[in-house]
Amino acid sequence: MNELKIDVRGMTCASCVAHVEKALLSVPGVASAQVNLVTEKASIQPASGAQEAPLLASVIRAVEAAGYDATATRELTSAVGPRINVDARSLRLKAIGATLLTLPLVLPMLLMPLEIHLHLPAGVQLLLASVVQFYFGSVFYRGAWKALRARNGNMDLLVALGTSAAFGLSLYSGFISDNQLSDLYFESSATILSLVLVGKWLEARAKGQAVDAIRALYALRPQSARILRDGAEAKIPLAELRPGDLAIVLPGEAIPADGVIQEGSTHVDESLLTGESLPVAKSVEDTVIGGSINADGRIVVIIRSTGSETLLASIIRKVEDAQGGKAPIQRIADRVSAIFVPVVLVIAAVTAAGWMMFGASVEAALLHAVAVLVIACPCALGLATPTSILVGTSIAARHGILVQNAEALERAAAITVVAFDKTGTLTLGRPVLGKILPIGVSEDLVLSRAASLQSASEHPLASAVLHAAASKGINPPAPGYTRALPGKGISGDIDGTPWLLGNRALMEEKRIDLSELDAQSDLLSTEGNTLAWLSELGRNPGLRGLLAFRDTVKPEARAAIDSLRRIGVRSVLITGDHAESAAAIAAELGINEVLAGVLPERKAAEIDRMRAGGQTVAMVGDGINDAPALASADVGIAMSTGTDIAMQSAGITLMRGDPRLVASAILLSRATYRKIQQNLFWAFVFNVLGIPLAAFGYLNPMVAGAAMAFSSVSVIGNALTLKRWKPTQNEGTA
Repeated sequence: MNELKIDVRGMTCASCVAHVEKALLSVPGVASAQVNLVTEKASIQPASGAQEAPLLASVIRAVEAAGYDATATRELTSAVGPRINVDARSLRLKAIGATLLTLPLVLPMLLMPLEIHLHLPAGVQLLLASVVQFYFGSVFYRGAWKALRARNGNMDLLVALGTSAAFGLSLYSGFISDNQLSDLYFESSATILSLVLVGKWLEARAKGQAVDAIRALYALRPQSARILRDGAEAKIPLAELRPGDLAIVLPGEAIPADGVIQEGSTHVDESLLTGESLPVAKSVEDTVIGGSINADGRIVVIIRSTGSETLLASIIRKVEDAQGGKAPIQRIADRVSAIFVPVVLVIAAVTAAGWMMFGASVEAALLHAVAVLVIACPCALGLATPTSILVGTSIAARHGILVQNAEALERAAAITVVAFDKTGTLTLGRPVLGKILPIGVSEDLVLSRAASLQSASEHPLASAVLHAAASKGINPPAPGYTRALPGKGISGDIDGTPWLLGNRALMEEKRIDLSELDAQSDLLSTEGNTLAWLSELGRNPGLRGLLAFRDTVKPEARAAIDSLRRIGVRSVLITGDHAESAAAIAAELGINEVLAGVLPERKAAEIDRMRAGGQTVAMVGDGINDAPALASADVGIAMSTGTDIAMQSAGITLMRGDPRLVASAILLSRATYRKIQQNLFWAFVFNVLGIPLAAFGYLNPMVAGAAMAFSSVSVIGNALTLKRWKPTQNEGTA
């Protein structure tokens, strides 16, 4: 069974996250669970043998029993974005209302330094404070009641207890006690609630900004598609689109789903999907991605994938999974959060008792305890890591870097070595015929005979030969027969004469003399070329020529290696090619180390060897044979231009075949990890310093409330500074 995903409403702090996870893990059939405070979602990994429907019902009941609301959902973040906006609007109205009613309570205190003495009657103070406390602050009472019913503690409980104590003290002192006091504390409870509501509103706004990138991806999906059926155009809902349909896409419209252009040519804007800033030229037989924008030409597209099978849906799923996960560093905060609220309640009780023991009045002792309760809310701890991960993965996706999980994001920050596969990663993976050396015949004859033998082959070298022949206008004769010789080459009959095309081993097996081209072949091999020998058999046997193929290095490859060097990361080329070819590529690109002649099954062993030497290793590849190495590396980085299995084995996928994105991914991971460290540091420091200051009377409840609200907003604000990150930073230093 696949991973289950649910929405969880009502969480307010890190303690809530800990309680929900504990409730989920107590359900039989749950192997592991992760809860995200920012995206308000939980991911549950079922144990083997668990049934989806009963397990889903059980986890929802467990979350509800813990005091929270839970619903099943398939597209989590898509629902979070609009919901966060609704929450933000609601909190804004509550914050404004509470503030307007609190100002008359606070104003006399603010005017006192100016020797302006305004004192509202106690009854007016009670009326204003009651509306703030029990109407605008009702959200905290509801959350606290749910927590108590579930025998949990959370931020709502601390706020409700703290403000209720201040309110109750004022009510008792002003209206019940025989020794009624003129100094009431209604402004303290009202101000705390107003400040906390303002902080929650700003927090919700910041959360909305954090999920902007995912919302932008969802917005790429058009609501309908224009298709061609029975010779006529028809507009249908996107959900009714099927593979094989012919979709008509006009200039300016979004391509409805993945497909292949059957008619027309255009430029396509793929920037939000791949990070490619410039429109990409597309024509007949080119693939197009659903959600990309058709810029300037009418095209007809044969739909290949729809719904959840499209690349856009895959990107959204993977980004959501990454945002819902936890980086290993978050475990520190989780351990603290699990016991945080009970410890704070004990500290508050000790604070009140201590002040009274040393002669303070009950009113003063309770106010100090209220300050402890208010400033200790663990919001910042709960937001520190998930907000940074959410922003970091969203920005990565916007720039064509698809992070599969939070662990990969954290590990990528520590990478010291990047191992590259060669073909398709640093090179284009499309060999071209670079040189022909004929013996006793013309170059055109060598090319014609080679093209004839390769006419039915799908080998990459065959494509290079056929392309070269076509570009020179050569029409090769049809062979009488051809026979593939695996690992060696191909043989065939052309106009009644047997011919042979293959490697040196094949020629030596057939006793063909190669000495006439030995010197040239050695030089070509040293330069990194792949060689194919052409010989004629039959009545006049002998070598007729040599064809040299080269795999073109990607234009961005040199810059990619230079960028890694600048940020202090070593590069290694690990390839199955022979040493001369690998060394030539490495020298051209400036790669630090070459591991040549490495068979596919040995690549993973080489990665393990480097890791055993104390290195944090990333493997970059794109083929099926790279999958084991991608899985063995600390971080696997796959090219989206490669195979699906390579992408499934990798922690990071580069949505463009641009190796420069490797350095960008590392730098973004480092920037995100720094934000996580900063946020956790300040969240811990805030509580470590704030609680003692409040306990010893250096912070009054109103200042504590402002500080608590500020801590949550500052953590999210710090994470949002990642939105300024640009890939061009890979030209600088780490």
